[in-house]
Amino acid sequence: MNFKETQGLKKDSDFRRVYRQGKSVANRLLVMYTLPNKSEKNRVGISVSKKVGKANIRNKARRRIKESYRLNIDGSIKSGYDIVFIARVAIKDVEYADIEKAMKHLVKKANLY
Repeated sequence: MNFKETQGLKKDSDFRRVYRQGKSVANRLLVMYTLPNKSEKNRVGISVSKKVGKANIRNKARRRIKESYRLNIDGSIKSGYDIVFIARVAIKDVEYADIEKAMKHLVKKANLY
């Protein structure tokens, strides 16, 4: 998952560090954890639990979150953060536009613009 300004967060230890030490903001569709890192780039991870649904539904949610980040947030937020998005169960019943709106809301709420 490499975007223009962002790299992927892949290691379990990185995810755990962001959960433990990071700050979280949430709405009804997503939870977002942020933690400053010591680099020039942002790193993003996406987590979708099995509670959300079967594999095809989880993959659809993951693709929508990734695309929403790529189009709306990548390049327009502060640099140097590890960001983890966690999908909530309600995400399986909404349209792409709702996910986009929820993600923008979280980024604004976390003061990353």
